[in-house]
Amino acid sequence: MAQQVLSISQLNEYIRGKLDQDTILNGVAVRGEISNYKVYPSGHHYFTLKDESSALKCVMFKGNAIRLRFRPGNGVKVIAMGKISVYPRDGVYQLYCTAMAMDGIGDLYAAFEELKQKLAAQGLFDQSHKKQLPKYPGTIGIVTSSAGAAVHDMLRILRKRYPLTQVRLFPVRVQGSEAPGEIAAAVAYANYHKLADLLIVGRGGGSIEDLWAFNDERVAYAIYNSEIPVISAVGHEPDVTIADFVADLRAATPSNAAELCVPDQDALRQNLDSMSAAMTAALNRQLKSARQHLSILSASPALQSPTGYIDQKRRNLELLCSRLVSAETRVVEQKNQRFIAMTSKLDAMSPLKVLTRGYALVRTGDGEVLTSVRQVASGDHIVVSLSDGSLTATVNDQKENAE
Repeated sequence: MAQQVLSISQLNEYIRGKLDQDTILNGVAVRGEISNYKVYPSGHHYFTLKDESSALKCVMFKGNAIRLRFRPGNGVKVIAMGKISVYPRDGVYQLYCTAMAMDGIGDLYAAFEELKQKLAAQGLFDQSHKKQLPKYPGTIGIVTSSAGAAVHDMLRILRKRYPLTQVRLFPVRVQGSEAPGEIAAAVAYANYHKLADLLIVGRGGGSIEDLWAFNDERVAYAIYNSEIPVISAVGHEPDVTIADFVADLRAATPSNAAELCVPDQDALRQNLDSMSAAMTAALNRQLKSARQHLSILSASPALQSPTGYIDQKRRNLELLCSRLVSAETRVVEQKNQRFIAMTSKLDAMSPLKVLTRGYALVRTGDGEVLTSVRQVASGDHIVVSLSDGSLTATVNDQKENAE
């Protein structure tokens, strides 16, 4: 059987394929000390990890390197995560690094995640618990180190943006074993004595160990229980702590916190000038309208002559009286004419008028009007009414008309 002959490229590709199939080598974490660290213009990082007896070439491409939270350098001990593969051109295997942390920080990250999950489950990060920041705080409390540069930056920005506010400094240690207790106590003290309308809790940048006091459970509960709204301002923008999750607002830096908690006096002046101009324009419009109304009133006859108004009302009253009298006269005349017409009709229809023309009204002795011969019998007395009197007669005979 003839032995297969491979080219160098084929062999390197074969070895790379074998390494890429290894599950352990595709997700490995390596501890070592950095040496020969170089950053190329492309943004890729090349370095070597070494321990007491061995070395490993490494590369971290730009997309992963920009997420680093610290500045690597020669002599720095780190834990590098990534996969082992072969670079075919050189025929050497190397670590393609996707993440890197300073040695010893791995335990801190684990503790951070554990506490984060615990507090999240207890509702300390709930958005519903976040308090609204005061728009114009009268007093701002700053819980930080009095010796750090962060406090001076915040004071400078607050004086520049909104000098009306007062600032109370609650000096505490911001790193070390005693720092969490002091920070939590300062927040509680400010709340108990109601010393501020708003609190800024934070410090300047540093390593994860330097910022660890703000990942303490005591600080988290103190911020959560604070009745005063709290802005967390820890480190630089990439730095994230437990205090950031609990606080009512997270600022990227302490300087950013000072900008967020107060309005800008220049913007306020511009707003006030704009409002003042709008109010002036509105008042001018009202004055113009009032002047026009006054001009119309001043031209009124009532104001031209003191008695003019009374004379005008008197003339109106006389005109109304005249109209009422005329209307009353017309109504009386109409009623009189109607009365006369109805009287004439009644007179024409009166039974007495009929009697004057030779007719008579005959009634029985009981007063019943006779309309038929059948109502009386021979010998009955009847009363005959004429136009000038009445007669009493006796029926001697009765005769019905032939049908």
